[in-house]
Amino acid sequence: MIINLRAVGMELTPAIRKYVEEKIGGLVKYDDQILNADVDLGLETHHHNKGEIFSCSLTLQLPKDLVKIAKTEKNLYKSVDKVKDHAREVLSARKEKLRDEKRKA
Repeated sequence: MIINLRAVGMELTPAIRKYVEEKIGGLVKYDDQILNADVDLGLETHHHNKGEIFSCSLTLQLPKDLVKIAKTEKNLYKSVDKVKDHAREVLSARKEKLRDEKRKA
């Protein structure tokens, strides 16, 4: 799996890069057919909440499918964790659906 990282409105430090690569790279155990993962990290300045709001957007390219997930939080690491958790649920459901289709055939 290829992981592409992009930061908007903030600096992409080596610590952030390592954290995101570990979390998103771990999704392979839920679906080993992930071809590409695009991660967009950003700092939203004009938000209805006060203070800094961080966003994390993930686009997973799978054979015959594209999964997009986006979350916002007050903490960058928390937004990455929420995206990973949601992606894990989506990938597990997708895998179970494909497994059920094979059993019916």
